[in-house]
Amino acid sequence: MSKRQALLATVAALSFVVAAPAFSANPMVGGAPMLETKNIVQNAMNSKDHTTLVAAVKAAGLADTLQGAGPFTVFAPTNAAFAKLPAGTVDTLLKPENKDKLAKILSCHVVGANAMSPAIAKMIADDKGTHPVKTLGGCLLQAKMVGDKITLTDENGSVATVTTADVQQSNGVIHVVDTVILPKM
Repeated sequence: MSKRQALLATVAALSFVVAAPAFSANPMVGGAPMLETKNIVQNAMNSKDHTTLVAAVKAAGLADTLQGAGPFTVFAPTNAAFAKLPAGTVDTLLKPENKDKLAKILSCHVVGANAMSPAIAKMIADDKGTHPVKTLGGCLLQAKMVGDKITLTDENGSVATVTTADVQQSNGVIHVVDTVILPKM
């Protein structure tokens, strides 16, 4: 190998080392990087797919809580998930007079733990296919595996599927879901 070829090989190897991340990066969510150094609210604010959730968290007065130390696991519904609710529901929930109802709904998406998907999958397997998940809002969800995806069935029978799992935050983890979880009606 010539000196020139050796130099080019060294440069190529160094370029690879510099470009390689030092840790496994979080997936992008809503077109934005999710940084492990930011908390749940800070990261959600950067996701174009979670603008409704962020507005709801602020309207419900939960932003400070979800910026706290945690740990929290948040099953974060997308804008499309909120759009699946009956017409006018989101606008009604965002009104100040519905703050308590909105806070109840949102807290049904939060667990007081840092539950990564492998741990959830293990609990589901250990419980023979269905694991009960108690949320901070007092909702009891049923976690199951459908193929390689985690699903959560709320107390009304609606099923939310985790579409992006294990988005690590400084104060917990976010799992993006495709359906809004609702408390017992």
